[in-house]
Amino acid sequence: MNSNEPAKSNFPAGVVETQVPARLDRLPWSTWHWMIVIALGVTWILDGLEVTLASAMGATLKNPAALGLTDAQVGGTATAYLAGAVLGALFFGYLTDRLGRKRLFFITLGLYLVATALSGVAWNYWSFLVFRALTGAGIGGEYAAINSAIDELIPARLRGQVDLAINATYWIGAAMGSVLTLYLLDPKIVPIWLGWRLVFGMGAMLGFVILFFRLWVPESPRWLMVHGRLDEAEKIVSGVEETVLAHSGKLPDPGSEIARIRMRHHTPWREIWRTVAHVHRRRSVLGFVLMASQAFFYNAIFFTYGLVLAKFYAVPAERVSYYLLPLALGNALGPILIGRLFDVVGRKPMITFTYIASGLLLALSGWLFEKQMLTAQTQALLWSVIFFIASAAASSAYLTVSEIFPLEIRGMAIAIFYAIGTLIGGVAAPVIFGYLIGTGSRSSLCAGYLTGAALMIGAGLVEACIGVKAERQSLESIASPLSAQDPDSA
Repeated sequence: MNSNEPAKSNFPAGVVETQVPARLDRLPWSTWHWMIVIALGVTWILDGLEVTLASAMGATLKNPAALGLTDAQVGGTATAYLAGAVLGALFFGYLTDRLGRKRLFFITLGLYLVATALSGVAWNYWSFLVFRALTGAGIGGEYAAINSAIDELIPARLRGQVDLAINATYWIGAAMGSVLTLYLLDPKIVPIWLGWRLVFGMGAMLGFVILFFRLWVPESPRWLMVHGRLDEAEKIVSGVEETVLAHSGKLPDPGSEIARIRMRHHTPWREIWRTVAHVHRRRSVLGFVLMASQAFFYNAIFFTYGLVLAKFYAVPAERVSYYLLPLALGNALGPILIGRLFDVVGRKPMITFTYIASGLLLALSGWLFEKQMLTAQTQALLWSVIFFIASAAASSAYLTVSEIFPLEIRGMAIAIFYAIGTLIGGVAAPVIFGYLIGTGSRSSLCAGYLTGAALMIGAGLVEACIGVKAERQSLESIASPLSAQDPDSA
C-alpha cells in the first residue's frame, strides 16, 4: 500500500485499512516535531508554575496583609487544587476521547487562564479555595489531552525520551515560579498585599500566550481515523510528510504494517470499564501503583516545602524561592539527561531503578532530617539530587499509563489513573504533611517521609514484576485498538 494512497473501502461497512500509524512512526525527527514539543510542553510549564507558586506562597498567605491563612488552610488550598485536578481530569478526559485532543486543548487552557486570574483577586480563604480548585480542573484536563496527543504524534522509537523531556518542562515552570516569587513576594520590592496577587496575574498572562502556540498542533490522525474522519487523518499525515520531506530529503519506507479499523464515534462506559477492570487488569494495577506513589512523594514535599523551611530552618517567606530553584533545576535535568535510556535500556529496568533509588534516597534524607544533620542549604542540595532521579520516575508513570491502553480510551485511561493516583497519593498528602509540620516534631515528619519512600520502593518492585515492555514499539502493538479488526473477520 502506497504511503499516500487513500484507505481501502472494499470491506464491510465502517471497516477500513490504513497506514496512518505506521507513517507517523517511521518519520525522522524534524522541525515539525520540535513544534509539537514546544506547543504541548508548555502545559507542564503551567503546572510547574502553579505548584511552585503554591509552595513558595505558603508562608506569605499566612500573613494578615495577604489572606491570613493558617497552616491547615494553606494545606487545604493545595488539596483543593489537587481535588479540582482530579475532577477535571475525569470530566475532560472523557471528552478528550469523545470530542478530540485539539478541541480540549483550548477548553482546558481557557479554564486555567480564567481561574488563575481569579485566584489573584480572591478576597478570603473560601474564594481562594474555589478558584484554586477551578485552576486544578483546567490543569487536570490538560493531562489527558496533552499526553494522548504526545504519544500519538511522536515516532515510536523516540516516544519515551520525548515524553519524559516534555514532562520535564514542568520544572522549567517551577524554576520560573521560583524566580518570579523572588521579586514579587519580597516585601522590600512589592507590598505583601499586592505581590501575591501579581504572581497569579503573571501566571494568567503566560496561559494567554500559550493559547497561540496551540494553533500549531493538528488533531491526532490516530483519533481521526477511528472516529470516521479518515480523509482528514490522511490529509494531516500527508501534510506532515511533505514538511518533513522538505528538510530530510527522503522518508523511510513505512513497511507493511496496516491497521484495519472499524470506525466508531464513541466508546460506551461499559466497554471502558471492561477494558480497564478486566481485559487489562494487570496494567491497571501497574498504572495505579506508579501514579499513586509518585503523587504522594511529590505533593507531600512540594506543597509544604515552604512551611518546612519556615518552621524548622527559620527561613523568611521571601527567601523560600531561593531553596526551590535548585530543586526545580534537578527535576528538569533528570528526565532530559537520562530519558534516552528509557528507549535504549528499556522501560522496565529504568522505571524499576528510578522508583527504588528515589525511595531509598528519600528515606536517607528523612533520617538525616530527624537527626538534625541537615541545614536548609544541605537539605535543598540533597533533595535536588533525589529529584534528579525521582523526576524521571514520575514522568515515566505518565508515559506508562498513556501508552499501555487502547487508543479509543487513552485519554480516559490517563484521566482515571491520574485521578485515582492523585486522589489517594496527592490530595491527602498536603493535608497530612501540613498537620505533621504543624506539630513541630521532626520525628513525625520523618515518619511521613519514610511512608513516601516505602511507596516508591514498593512501586518499583511492582514494575519489576508486571511492567510492560513498550520501548520502540507502536502504540497499536502495545495495546490493540478496541476497534481493530482481525484480518479474517472481514
